[in-house]
Amino acid sequence: MYRVNLFQLLQIVSAILIALIIGLIIIFVVSEEPFRAAYYLLFGPLTRIHRSIEWIHMTIPIIFTGLAVSLVFQAKQFNIGAEGQFLVGAAGATFVALHFPPIGGLHILIIALAAMAGGTLWGAVPGLLKARFAANELVSSLMMNFIGFFLALYLVNHYFRDVQAGFMVSYRFPLTAWLPDLTIRPRLHSGIILAVIAVGLIWYFLYRTKWGYEIRMVGMNLKFAEFGGINVQRVVFYVQALSGGVAGLAGAVELMGVHHRFLWTSMPGLGFDGIIVAILARNHPLGLLFAALFIGYLRTAARLMERRTDVAAEVTIIMQAVVILLVTAEAFLQHWQRRRKEREALLDG
Repeated sequence: MYRVNLFQLLQIVSAILIALIIGLIIIFVVSEEPFRAAYYLLFGPLTRIHRSIEWIHMTIPIIFTGLAVSLVFQAKQFNIGAEGQFLVGAAGATFVALHFPPIGGLHILIIALAAMAGGTLWGAVPGLLKARFAANELVSSLMMNFIGFFLALYLVNHYFRDVQAGFMVSYRFPLTAWLPDLTIRPRLHSGIILAVIAVGLIWYFLYRTKWGYEIRMVGMNLKFAEFGGINVQRVVFYVQALSGGVAGLAGAVELMGVHHRFLWTSMPGLGFDGIIVAILARNHPLGLLFAALFIGYLRTAARLMERRTDVAAEVTIIMQAVVILLVTAEAFLQHWQRRRKEREALLDG
């Protein structure tokens, strides 16, 4: 197992380096100030404390959505619906934040639970359709994104909208609905602690509990899982529902930690970012933490580069695409691995 993991790590690092080289080549081709642009891409988030905190804030929701997606991927199922679950969870968080009595401490807990309930409900729909009717969960979860997005917009526009704001946002959350800050200036909210705790809990759930074992067995060999007495339909249902709950919690943490009001009028893309980091981390919760930090760093650097130079942030989208293509390409570095195994076999012989 160690050797396989070592090869996968080499594959991921090689993919990142190749993508970085391609990104730098594009910068030097299109930019009139390529060295300045390359500097911001490589080191921008580390040059100021507030930029580093922006990087952490960018990473936090990606950790949650990556965990949500990785749960389903562990069972060899699909979840393209983390975006909708995120937004429905955020809408539920907004409702509770604005209508629940502002009791310190308890307010945050109830908001988080409401967001998880909304996300769980949204994730349970494709899970139920797959388990009961064998419906394709890729299609159903993708379609639920649009339903969740427009439902959230409808609720905000008709029930929570701050008409004095000048654009479509909800009323501002009371202070009791704000996550505590770890630093004052610049402000780093405590959502990063929740994200790290979530990584640990999901790891424990997957690798130390009966339910996590069932999820992994269904993903490894569905027929073997059925033969071993695992109720596959039940696993398919609850892993989708659990995934939705984690994605919904991401919406609550993002609102309570950063924005303090619902403000999205288009899909933020955080659910799809979760797919990227889950693939990059091979669906392992601990690896996902580092993959999310990498994607968050790339996004923060791209925004800074776009503000400070003549290079558009879309360069990083190309880099992400290259990374995913190489990481998912089974033939990438397989020749090197085969040669290494042949040498080891000769030495053992």
